[in-house]
Amino acid sequence: MMKSPAKILILSIFLLVFTVSCKKTVKTEEQPVVDTYVADHYTKKEVDIEMRDGIKLHTTIYSPKDTSKEYPIIMQRTPYSSQPYGEGNFRTKIGPNEHLMREGNIIVYQDVRGRWLSEGHYENMRAYIPNKTSNDQVDESSDTYDTIEWLVNNVENNNGNVGVWGISYPGYYATYATVDAHPALKAASPQACIGDFFFDDFHHNGAYLLSYFRATSLFGTPRPNGDQPIDTAWYTLPSLPTEDQYQFFLDAGPLKNLDYFFEYETADTPTMRPEGVTDDYFWNELKEHPNYDEMWQSKGLIQHLKNVKSSVATMIVGGWFDAEDLYGPLETYKNIEKYNEGNYNTMVFGPWDHGGWARTVDRNVVGNYYFGDSISLFFQKDIETKFFNHFLKGDGSPDSGLPEAYVFDTGKKEWKTYDTWPPENASKQTMYLSEDQELTEAQNGATGIQFISDIKKPVPYSEDIKTVFTPRKYMTDDQRFAARRSDVLVFETDILEDDFTLAGDILAHLKVATTGTAADWIVKIIDVHPADTETNEEMQNHLKMSNYHLMVRSEVLRGRFRNSFSDPEPFTPNQKTNVNIKLQDVFHTFKKGHKLQVQVQSTWFPLIDLNPQTYVENIFKADESDFKTQTHTVFTDSNIEFTVLK
Repeated sequence: MMKSPAKILILSIFLLVFTVSCKKTVKTEEQPVVDTYVADHYTKKEVDIEMRDGIKLHTTIYSPKDTSKEYPIIMQRTPYSSQPYGEGNFRTKIGPNEHLMREGNIIVYQDVRGRWLSEGHYENMRAYIPNKTSNDQVDESSDTYDTIEWLVNNVENNNGNVGVWGISYPGYYATYATVDAHPALKAASPQACIGDFFFDDFHHNGAYLLSYFRATSLFGTPRPNGDQPIDTAWYTLPSLPTEDQYQFFLDAGPLKNLDYFFEYETADTPTMRPEGVTDDYFWNELKEHPNYDEMWQSKGLIQHLKNVKSSVATMIVGGWFDAEDLYGPLETYKNIEKYNEGNYNTMVFGPWDHGGWARTVDRNVVGNYYFGDSISLFFQKDIETKFFNHFLKGDGSPDSGLPEAYVFDTGKKEWKTYDTWPPENASKQTMYLSEDQELTEAQNGATGIQFISDIKKPVPYSEDIKTVFTPRKYMTDDQRFAARRSDVLVFETDILEDDFTLAGDILAHLKVATTGTAADWIVKIIDVHPADTETNEEMQNHLKMSNYHLMVRSEVLRGRFRNSFSDPEPFTPNQKTNVNIKLQDVFHTFKKGHKLQVQVQSTWFPLIDLNPQTYVENIFKADESDFKTQTHTVFTDSNIEFTVLK
């Protein structure tokens, strides 16, 4: 049957509308915008710089295309690769921050000895060699010196001034540059810098940080093909077959049961290895050196900061909530300050986790806790850029316009500046761990408060179910979950009638006993918020800021090291014993209406490994039968010594 013209017209209009509407629903896939600023404004050159012993280190140089003026050199030395490799491949961001990138500087990245495309053999925290007598004696100081010597003599349009910076391990190399420094080195900013692996990252006061287990292979996997340079990652991180790291490590049992993660069976590694030895040389070091012996002491850099060249200005940067490297930057600043009178040496500490100051975010948050807007952006523009410009482009006088200590009060959420750190008007104040969960200014007896430390139910360090590469968020975690456990002792003040500001280190003087012969001791300092505190948008859904227990500072001491980190000793069962724990510096105001709380516990899992609670010579080699549940006692003549700002 023939369709009428009217019906055909209506059908045509319908089809047209349908077709158009269908086309409107098709989304055009937007191509990501590629930032070409570096490629547009810089030339890139890759060179292999020969060190005094003949080893060549792969170095990438970004130079401004504008050659009408001279520029300083700002360098980072890293074990994490100077990628992307190839002179036609550019980073999208270079330098410490965007301001220093855009205003023009010669930016240099170098693969350190034994890593990636550099020759030589890598040593995890290579020991410093003082008073070198031959070109065969090399360390990171000499490698930095030789690199700077080559750069200032071979890179065009440099003004003869060099700065170094780095975060975390690169921060360690930045510190190293200040020891036996090249005369051209004028400014160094070690940031979150490792100082000593027995107190940073993989250990805290002798306790092994099991939470860093997956990072081990990053430092301990041998390069293939006879340790030849390589431009791709040759290591793999251990893959845990679960998202619940707490249960995984609890089920795994003793540390020696984890050896199989580091048996790589590479072409260069014999399949027949001695019993207990793995293919990962860093895991082997951890296992074979449980005490602060000569090996760890030789690798530490803190003790070699007594002769930092006065020609090098230093600005140490750290985060108050850095879970990885808090000891390093604080001790680096303090030791340079102590032993090098007259040096330009300053510190900047803000409300950041590991490297948070280098991020370009508006809202500054650590974990669940919001500290304010544009804090990192302020640091980059008004502190970091100002520091490097003054010493590399300016007159380099001691009057830089920056204070000795630029520190952020994490309670009041504001910056403060001081001529010294701790501030001159800070003093010590002692509070006692008293009965009835009280934290008091006076000692009330010396009675014992007991708790059972069950090795089958250790106290978790976070209530989150997760498997992480390295932990960060826990540093500001709400501690209510721990306060409600019977194996966590709680002591707190009344509601504060005035602001109470801590500005410096904290010393816990514990008087303890145990039915066993070994124990760990953990002390946490907590800011208990009022019930009417408003919840910020980043808070996890199951939490509220009402009564939030903000962890301000925490630390562990493996009890065997209470008298010496080099010579461990057991506890005598049921004998009252002194255990002193140094907690790193804080700058935090407990505001009026808040409460100051102290928590004491003996497990913190799996942030740290389980202590067997019976003494063994080496916990890395402990057997299942060594692990015993014990009863611990904390006496009420224990006290916490705070550094208080009056």
